[in-house]
Amino acid sequence: MIPRYSRPEMTAIWSPEARYRIWFEIEAHAGDAMAALGVIPAANAAAVWKARDAAFDIARIDAIERETRHDVIAFLTHLAEIVGPGAARFVHQGMTSSDVLDTCLSVQLVRAADLLLADIDSLLAALRRRASEHRMTPCIGRSHGVHAEPTTFGLKLAGHYAEFARNRARLLAARAEVATGAISGAVGTFAQVDPAVEAHVCDRMGLHPEPVSTQVIPRDRHAFFFATLAVIAASVERLATEIRHLQRTEVREAEEYFAPGQKGSSAMPHKRNPVLSENLTGLARMVRAYAVPALENVALWHERDISHSSVERMIGPDATVTLDFALARLAQVVDRLVVYPERMAANLGMLQGLVHSQRVLLALTQKGMVREAAYAAVQRSAMRAWEQGEDFEALLAADPEVTAVMPAAELAGHFDLAHHLRHVDAIFARVFGSA
Repeated sequence: MIPRYSRPEMTAIWSPEARYRIWFEIEAHAGDAMAALGVIPAANAAAVWKARDAAFDIARIDAIERETRHDVIAFLTHLAEIVGPGAARFVHQGMTSSDVLDTCLSVQLVRAADLLLADIDSLLAALRRRASEHRMTPCIGRSHGVHAEPTTFGLKLAGHYAEFARNRARLLAARAEVATGAISGAVGTFAQVDPAVEAHVCDRMGLHPEPVSTQVIPRDRHAFFFATLAVIAASVERLATEIRHLQRTEVREAEEYFAPGQKGSSAMPHKRNPVLSENLTGLARMVRAYAVPALENVALWHERDISHSSVERMIGPDATVTLDFALARLAQVVDRLVVYPERMAANLGMLQGLVHSQRVLLALTQKGMVREAAYAAVQRSAMRAWEQGEDFEALLAADPEVTAVMPAAELAGHFDLAHHLRHVDAIFARVFGSA
């Protein structure tokens, strides 16, 4: 986790303090369940809870681990120092390290997902507001980066809203997928711990019991979670890339907010660069990169190995912290985006009416021209307008093959911008509802 690209609430989920607190709760809840079953004395289980308000000594745990070479044992040793050897006698009864580690990771990923869902909600709110603001702000639509037909800036943003709404649904599914816990003991057979203990711990930790946990929770669940983060990151980059293109000097239809006192270049005082969107593009690449090791973690040996462990210690914090930062930054970019409708209008008219070529083509076929002939006639004038900068409508009006089937006055009616935008409200109703 890089502090530059981290926010405190998400970072806190992955702190040693938070991790050990979750470990403690898992062990204490397991003790309660065992006491209820009569496996351990109720007094011992209750005594463990006196560590509820204790501050775990991270340095002490680290020191123990340097000797034991085992993080869970180091924690349990320190817990015994806090609650006393008598109370700690039955802690971790019948459990294995993966019971604690995997259940804790699930809790952390669920909490991270909740923050990411809130981030997406903020971004959706910004996209909805700006899309509504520019619902009917006409601009040129581009295919292959080349002028195609008119659209509106609101429609552009509505498309991104719909995409992030899908991402929200995906993340909810990924949250549910990873929200499982396991207290099943070595190789997952419950030989030394009753399944009722697992059910109790999972209930208290907000999880569901893993149906078959071997000794670890199957990593296909985690792969789905990190793949979902990767898809969300791809959507972040798609919107960031659109903003970067729109901010190019030759286009300049929209740009990131440039604050008073902000500097764009150490060398060129005039520069206003899309630095936030470029940063988002880079962060998205990192989040997507974590999907591959998560997929590779699925294939563990037999009932358990730890090849996944080092990977998850890195990608768990890094992927969630980075995406949290990126989503928050993107919401801010959208919320403060500076839009230039007059520049959009200028770009829309740049090609002297060529954006209406398809409508003219279709109108000629409706008048009886064979499509191939109509296409050739429209393209003939279109290429001349493209190459020489002449007015497309005027060229068509001077073409006897065109005017033979369509008078110039009727031709002019097919150069109406409103025709292209007449279904914008219908599309908005699909995306945002009828309100």
